[in-house]
Amino acid sequence: MDSAERSIREDLAALYRLVHLMGIDHRIYNHHSSRIPGDADHILINPFGLLQDEITAAALIKVDRDGNAVDDPEAIANQAGAIIHWAIYDARNDVNCIVHHHSPAAVAVSTLKEGLLPLSQGAMQFYDRIGYHEYEGMVFCDDEKPRLAASLGAHRLMLLRHHGALICGRSIAESYVLTDDLEKACRSQLLAMQSGGSVLLPDPAVCEHTAQQFEHLPQPRGEHRDWPAALRRLDRMGIDYKGNGAIPS
Repeated sequence: MDSAERSIREDLAALYRLVHLMGIDHRIYNHHSSRIPGDADHILINPFGLLQDEITAAALIKVDRDGNAVDDPEAIANQAGAIIHWAIYDARNDVNCIVHHHSPAAVAVSTLKEGLLPLSQGAMQFYDRIGYHEYEGMVFCDDEKPRLAASLGAHRLMLLRHHGALICGRSIAESYVLTDDLEKACRSQLLAMQSGGSVLLPDPAVCEHTAQQFEHLPQPRGEHRDWPAALRRLDRMGIDYKGNGAIPS
């Protein structure tokens, strides 16, 4: 394994641990992935059956477009995960890391006709910048790939109706930041809606202005400050995401 792949493995394993700390993992059914530098035919993803807080750099597997684990004959990839992730990677050269989760907040917002509303500053960064994909059942068929890609379009986020969220970053760091921001935006919206008060929508021009302000921040988001801070947090907690073992003790 070269140093570039090792670095990506460590960062992706860290991402799994951070998503777990957000409290939005769903037992063994979430899957997050990354491209591999210099390898266009495989992605790194979790083996099916491990919890997110069991993922280490060595536990991640290389998966081809058919969902086969090519580096570990004993490992099984989440087939729905392979379909969803490859649908985006093959359509979007700018996407290098994908997070998919089923947080209750994201699922709840995905069921609303209006979807995600610009009710918080964090939500305004996604104003007119989020896709929606209609529910077709469990994603077990390759023929859904082009529809998934079309629903995402040029966006970095998509809510899968009645299913969950898909976050598509230019880097692992960006996927982490957008995952956290989307989750907080969904929770804030639900809290406002269930308060019983009248929800006030900001002026559309202000929402667009704010979204553009986010776009003028250093890009990809999170790489220079958020991500190093997140790794320091894991290190302080003694979480061995860099470990060589498949399952930490």
